[in-house]
Amino acid sequence: MRKTTFILNLMLLVFLVMSCKKSQPTKHISINQIQKEVTAKNILGNSDYLAISYGGYRKSSRDFQPTIRELKEDMKILHAMNIRILRTYNVQLAHTSNILKAIRELKNEDPNFEMYLMLGAWIDCLNAWTDRPVNHNVESAQNAEEIARAVALANEYPDIVKVIAVGNEAMVKWATSYFVQPNVILKWVSHLQSLKQTGKLPKDIWITSSDNFASWGGGDPQYHTEDLTKLIKAVDYVSIHTYPMHDTHYNPVFWGVFGDETELSSLKRIDIAMNRAKNYAISQYDSVASYIKSLSIQKPIHVGETGWASASNGYYGSKGSKATDEYKEAIFYGSMRQWTNQSNMSCFYFEAFDEPWKDAHNKGGSENFFGLFTVDGKAKYVLWDLVDQGVFDGLTRNGKPITKTYNGNKDALLLEVELPPTKSEFLNIN
Repeated sequence: MRKTTFILNLMLLVFLVMSCKKSQPTKHISINQIQKEVTAKNILGNSDYLAISYGGYRKSSRDFQPTIRELKEDMKILHAMNIRILRTYNVQLAHTSNILKAIRELKNEDPNFEMYLMLGAWIDCLNAWTDRPVNHNVESAQNAEEIARAVALANEYPDIVKVIAVGNEAMVKWATSYFVQPNVILKWVSHLQSLKQTGKLPKDIWITSSDNFASWGGGDPQYHTEDLTKLIKAVDYVSIHTYPMHDTHYNPVFWGVFGDETELSSLKRIDIAMNRAKNYAISQYDSVASYIKSLSIQKPIHVGETGWASASNGYYGSKGSKATDEYKEAIFYGSMRQWTNQSNMSCFYFEAFDEPWKDAHNKGGSENFFGLFTVDGKAKYVLWDLVDQGVFDGLTRNGKPITKTYNGNKDALLLEVELPPTKSEFLNIN
């Protein structure tokens, strides 16, 4: 009898619990709720979230803004190769806001589509890019408007914008057209941090400035100022630029083949030179890390820019350091990805696609050829394996399928690859 009563009571209890659950209102889950919430802290330094610098410009002037359709084409291509974080450079033009619109449309179309932004706000000094004398000690009045636009976009797209970068190479003194003093960058970084504290920006967004390694204290003592120390403390992480390719001309201490290396095979000589280029980049990172440590500051460091052009009719081509071609570009890309992934750093590799506006007056200029893809959507040698794997099947750029440069003929590519110079050759070049 007791056993029967116990079973009846247990059945009654189960019935009541199930009835209560059924009476609760059903919760409707939107697409945005299905998509996972991530922060800058989650994705920076995470090799599952590869980063790249992106500009979708297809013509020789930024007067021709890419359409939403064109931007969505590019987003799909980059997503297919596991890129998840893009870096943009300014919000003066429609480009960045259109990228955000394109990403949101793709997210609404496919809950599994995932792409985030390191949104750049351009910073200038007084009279930058004008015919009037520049004043590097006074900032442009346009900076406030640029920061306001960046804040507005970050608040409109909090699911996509995860980082705001104040300025691009805005403190390095060789940027003679526009550089500012560190106190200007500090002012705007502090402003954005205060907006986070007061709830006027998402609290998890990270704030930085992306600049040449020297500007962050790596090497040259002229940058070791009190304002720089305050800035390092104020940012959420340090974003450094390192360009060994440029220093194959400006500081070629690591570039070329030396001594017995000249007896090695052609490809081995290139491998050795490119390995030194990678180590040169690492040394620049180390110089910043050492300086920050000397200040007793702990701060994450990520690579905000590095890259290697595939062509040049100037300093880095056949008449100069012989550094630029698709073969060397591929080696550098692979080695930088390997180093940064193993070191738990993000690397915003420069850049996704060639952009002919960068050096519109010189079609052969190196600035036009830093992309992993050509303007018409051909995958350079660095991406040939992905083409073979079918990663880009069904995807297009400008309506054209993704194919290989050189029609996939490696022998034809190698015919245009020049060997790094010997010491005596360098003396003749310079």
